[in-house]
Amino acid sequence: MTIVHNRQIANQIFEMTFTGELVSKMTEPGQFLHIRVGDQVIPLLRRPISICDVDLEEKRCTILYRAEGEGTKLLSNKRVGDSLDVLGPLGNGFPLHSVVEGETAILIGGGIGIPPLYYLSKQLVQRNVRVKHILGFATRKDAFYVNKFEQLGETAVTTIDGSLGYQGFVTDYVNHENPAFDVLFTCGPTQMMKAIEEQMNPNRGYYSFEERMGCGIGACFACVCPVKNDSTGHEYRKVCSDGPVFPQGVIQL
Repeated sequence: MTIVHNRQIANQIFEMTFTGELVSKMTEPGQFLHIRVGDQVIPLLRRPISICDVDLEEKRCTILYRAEGEGTKLLSNKRVGDSLDVLGPLGNGFPLHSVVEGETAILIGGGIGIPPLYYLSKQLVQRNVRVKHILGFATRKDAFYVNKFEQLGETAVTTIDGSLGYQGFVTDYVNHENPAFDVLFTCGPTQMMKAIEEQMNPNRGYYSFEERMGCGIGACFACVCPVKNDSTGHEYRKVCSDGPVFPQGVIQL
């Protein structure tokens, strides 16, 4: 894949777009890419990064990532024209068939869990599904893609310090506003998704998990999560190959 641009858009948040034939396979929102970030042996492992947006006609894919670790800092140093070693798309994404024309989908994201919701929202709008977004950031300087989400549908922003939008967490906003919806889609910290489930008790809900991964294809078991209501205590699901998106009630939040 060839990098088209790679720029900082918020505090530690970078937007990278690249092009190549592989993009034609990126039709399912919520899937992720496994990217080799350097040209040397170290760091050895690829980094899993969700797909934020896809232009199938132009064969372009956009990802957003937070440059805070060794690997993602190397990724932030990539330049236009550089080649990128990409494996994917991997995993199972959000089920578009779970919501039909005329229904309302609520999309709730926290921090770097927000990017996959953008591609999802675009596809839902194309299917004439009404979308509502609730996006949570720490502060104004951490916020990104707010205008892009606003162009697709109703969008609420929360920040912990109140520097942008509603002051508090996304769960505080939900508790205060009690938004109506038919289907829930969410991605972010597990504690955030747990609180959302407890507060909203959706009839239909889909959760995208963020876990550290080794292989990205289900071979190393580095990303396993416990199954909900497992009486044996030994049953797990692999986020990389069974997920990263799971229906409500599968994974223990």
